Amino acid sequence: QVQLVESGGGLVQPGGSLRLSCAASGSIFSSAAMGWYRQAPGKQRELVAHITSGGSKNYADSVKGRFTISRDNAKNTVYLQMNSLKPEDTAVYYCRLGLVVMEYWGKGTLVTVSS
Repeated sequence: QVQLVESGGGLVQPGGSLRLSCAASGSIFSSAAMGWYRQAPGKQRELVAHITSGGSKNYADSVKGRFTISRDNAKNTVYLQMNSLKPEDTAVYYCRLGLVVMEYWGKGTLVTVSS
């Protein structure tokens, strides 16, 4: 069983930055694709950023140029660096670990962008 624990959320002013972390248990991290998703109140969960086991990345159009996803396989951790934050980035951010036949989700960390 894989457990994912997100951290790094909080309250930040517009234009500020946060770095989210997601630590995974187990030994499959390096073989898995990792993603950050978010869900704002009243909205569906959406993909924010994704990184494959080989390091290829893609981003939602709304965060391109502002957010950066990275991974450290030695630490079993994936990161999301968020810069130039906007009020519309306010959401619960979830980490997902994906393999061909299974997926795991963290419980989420709340990011609030407000003055």
